Amino acid sequence: MPSYDLIIKGGTLVTAEQDGTSADIGVTGGKVTAIAADLPTDQAERVIDASGHVVLPGGVDPHFHVGIYQPFEHDAFHETQSSLVGGATTILSYFRTGSHYLNKTGSYNEILPEVLDKTAGQSHTDFGYHLAPMTREHVGEIDRLAGEDGVPSFKLYMFYKGLNLAADSTDAGAYTMADTYDLGHEYAVMEAIRAANDKYPDRRVSLSVHCEQSELITFFLDRVRSHGNPQGLDAWSAARPPLTERVAIGETVALAAATGCPVNLLHLSSREALETAIESLKAHPELDIRMETTLHFLALSNERLSGLGGKVNPPLRTDDDIDAMWAGVRDGWIDWVGSDHACCMMEQKGDDLWHALPGFGGTGLLYPVLLSEGYHKRGISLSRIVQIASTTSAKAYNLYPKKGTIAIGSDADFAIVDLDLEQTVTTEMLLSAQDHTPFAGVDVKGWPTTTVLRGTVVYQDGKVIGQPTGQFIKRPV
Repeated sequence: MPSYDLIIKGGTLVTAEQDGTSADIGVTGGKVTAIAADLPTDQAERVIDASGHVVLPGGVDPHFHVGIYQPFEHDAFHETQSSLVGGATTILSYFRTGSHYLNKTGSYNEILPEVLDKTAGQSHTDFGYHLAPMTREHVGEIDRLAGEDGVPSFKLYMFYKGLNLAADSTDAGAYTMADTYDLGHEYAVMEAIRAANDKYPDRRVSLSVHCEQSELITFFLDRVRSHGNPQGLDAWSAARPPLTERVAIGETVALAAATGCPVNLLHLSSREALETAIESLKAHPELDIRMETTLHFLALSNERLSGLGGKVNPPLRTDDDIDAMWAGVRDGWIDWVGSDHACCMMEQKGDDLWHALPGFGGTGLLYPVLLSEGYHKRGISLSRIVQIASTTSAKAYNLYPKKGTIAIGSDADFAIVDLDLEQTVTTEMLLSAQDHTPFAGVDVKGWPTTTVLRGTVVYQDGKVIGQPTGQFIKRPV
């Protein structure tokens, strides 16, 4: 009998620790079981020739929104299919009660099994969830969720506090379906998470925070709209300026310092936000503060992009902000990059900036954008690309070393990449159900040609292979 189910032959292996070494990889039972200079091909049931390609750990996309605007089963199928295009083999999706998603509230003891049931059998990637404690009841569930249910990561949306969400309605309570949702609630959430960290020292229980300050958004939104009701993406940025990020980061860090809660500052979009986060980290070296940005804040600006398809929260910023975010990647401040993938059709955007739903897909470009904009254009090392696309988020969210690396015993998840392959992004090539992409027309160099999940080829040469086999991952692994 063959010793290996699969051998990946002749590729250049890249991990977070090394830029590249020539090595073969042997896979048995979905795990990496050998890494050697020359594995005999007659000992494998299948051999993939990776000559001239780099072999990267499967991407971990830690910022996803399955089911936010589309039915859960539909989204799980189509949007994780898109993940494979970008070399991502694991996603972590956010879920909250309230409007969108399942449009209900209640105990996660009842709702989480429903969410998992709707995702099971539909996901092309392995998956997990971050949950948002929206109510006092949810705060009381944090210990169980982190300790028993395999969900040790949580989220808080700062801009929901009293926000004029629909631009013509102030009923944020109806939107969130929450009893109270303010800084006191955030403090209570942080206290519960800190207690869970103390109780479960084998895992990192953390709070991911969407940092935009709600009162300032309401003020600037009214100001911008009063000047002729502009419709450009620069107007959306002016209505939610970087100042709102700066103030919200300050509030969150102050509460984290008071509670000792580990925090992840999500989708930093601007130079001002990044500088504020760095200042906070330097001022509080005792705190566990980690920083995320997203693909669109590394590649798209409101100076070069128009149309409602590019509306997102926080908004797209300027070219200068893109440069700042790449400097944050280069200098090691940005811990990881996610897509913030939210499938949103153009019909749902409508024809008015102020009522268009925010968000768009991007998971199919995880490795391609980072390689094109980072490695090729800015000289960011391949090992650093692997860090921000896979390893650091896997470590932060308790997936490592099952995910996020290529090592003996790790899941056999790989993105086999042709660094020289150049393609112009189209909506169709991303294999998402979304009928547009704000990345359309962008020339990208460096694409996965093959994506492997637990030793099985699931994507090759532009096509998904087979039916969904993604599994729910209880964390820590």
